[in-house]
Amino acid sequence: MDIRRTILWMIFVFSAFMLWNNWQTYTGHPSLLGEQPKVAQQDNTAPASATPQADTPSAPAVPGASTTPAQAQAAASAPSEIVDVETDEFRLQFDTMGAQLVHAELRKHRDTADETKSAVLLENNETSRYTVQSGIVAPAGQKKSYPDQYKPFKLVSTETTMTGDTLPVVFESESGGLKVTRTYTFNKGTYRVDVQDVITNTSQEQQQPSQYLQITRDSKDPPGASSFYHTFTGPAIYTEQGRFQKFSFSDIDKNSAEYIKQSKDGWIAMIEHYFVTAWVPPEGKDRLYNLRKTPEGLYAVSTVEPLGTLEPGASITTRAELWVGPQDQDALASVAPGLDVVVDYGWLTIIAKPMFAVMQWIHSIVGNWGWTIVLLTCLIKLIFFPLSAASYKSMAKMKNVAPRMQSMKEKYGDDRQALNAAMMEMYRKEKINPLGGCLPILVQIPVFLTLYRVLLASVEMRGAPWIGWIHDLSVHDPYFILPVFMMGSMFLQMRLNPKPPDPMQAKIMMFMPLVFGAMMFMFPAGLVLYWCVNNVLSIAQQWFITRNMNKAANDAKIG
Repeated sequence: MDIRRTILWMIFVFSAFMLWNNWQTYTGHPSLLGEQPKVAQQDNTAPASATPQADTPSAPAVPGASTTPAQAQAAASAPSEIVDVETDEFRLQFDTMGAQLVHAELRKHRDTADETKSAVLLENNETSRYTVQSGIVAPAGQKKSYPDQYKPFKLVSTETTMTGDTLPVVFESESGGLKVTRTYTFNKGTYRVDVQDVITNTSQEQQQPSQYLQITRDSKDPPGASSFYHTFTGPAIYTEQGRFQKFSFSDIDKNSAEYIKQSKDGWIAMIEHYFVTAWVPPEGKDRLYNLRKTPEGLYAVSTVEPLGTLEPGASITTRAELWVGPQDQDALASVAPGLDVVVDYGWLTIIAKPMFAVMQWIHSIVGNWGWTIVLLTCLIKLIFFPLSAASYKSMAKMKNVAPRMQSMKEKYGDDRQALNAAMMEMYRKEKINPLGGCLPILVQIPVFLTLYRVLLASVEMRGAPWIGWIHDLSVHDPYFILPVFMMGSMFLQMRLNPKPPDPMQAKIMMFMPLVFGAMMFMFPAGLVLYWCVNNVLSIAQQWFITRNMNKAANDAKIG
């Protein structure tokens, strides 16, 4: 098998991988990071048997599950106020109706359509709904109206612009015999937000509240989503038992999502390409997990924690962490165990994690992600040098014996058995392995597929320039210079290989660079850059090996 068939195999494998990857991300297929236990299917009510605490007589209500569309519409039209908050990382808006976080701009990330604007993650308008809520609910069946996302809060703090290292934004609400004082604390230099609720029983009777943390959004693709490759958008739940589980919106529509419903650990998240919003409750406290479609037609992932019995005049303080920002693996790992796996490499994780770590190390030296890709390609080429050298030597030998093979075909005609015997005898004498040109290259295919996943998933590539016209390695080359160069290098590489003896095969192979290059036209520039550098290094190595082998053969004839 020669390099032409190798390229065919590479295109086939790459195309199959792309189809599988797009199906996986589109459907929200669970990650293969761990064995998935048998879990209950999604249910929009929390069964009494799932009550975490023995002293809670009935299960907590699912947030908003009993809210009718009319009630939700009435709450949406009730008087509320938008509170603008600005920090070093964010421009935010809170809605005093429920003290919800309804708008988040990430100041250090640019909008893909307009570089003069900040990237918007959370939004609540006529075209986009993606918000964060928390609130208090009563046990299921009890008609008590605690402060939740449908109750008005008031802003009680005075500062809304960060001037120091922290900025506390405090809201307050009282309803149904409970008073809730909620404090969002923003910290300088991080997308982590510390959230604290002080819940006080202001009535003359016992209360049995539960606190929920929730993220809701519509099913639209995020801004800048590519039509040429799919990336996952949707909710995710992580527990030690279930590991990382992500779900498509269609699974929720069909009520077919399976997940761990009760745990003492874990977190919830809403994922989109490069960014994530996550609620992280404290470890060691019982909570229920829930996925559902809300009365407003949105998709919600929530966690509900029963707070036990609250005596008259008593208070309880709860804390949680909220992340609204990029999928920065190191920062996410410091917030909660497993939170960094939202950057999901799937079955390639075992290779992708070390590869990304090497990229981070190289970037710490050169300070440019484009040159990081170039140097990483050189390093990969160096690691695979023995395999590549064996491949090119085999191809060079095949090229040298090509005239003899043609003579054999003319001599034996349709006698395939005699032709094969003669060719095998020639391979034995010349010490040629007919598979030597193919197998070493096939071994490298997983590396290419892994790099594809790493470059596609890493937020570090978003907005990262290289040189000249490449201002963003995460999007396609605006002038298609790299894809054209890649096609040209593939044509040159083919010229260094043996010419196919079959005219039809030769014609097909001439189209391979065009087909493969066309596939790359709308792919991230960083990936095409890797392929271009890899081709250049391969051409140089192949030319050097072929030249030396030809020189050695000529010297042997002269001698």
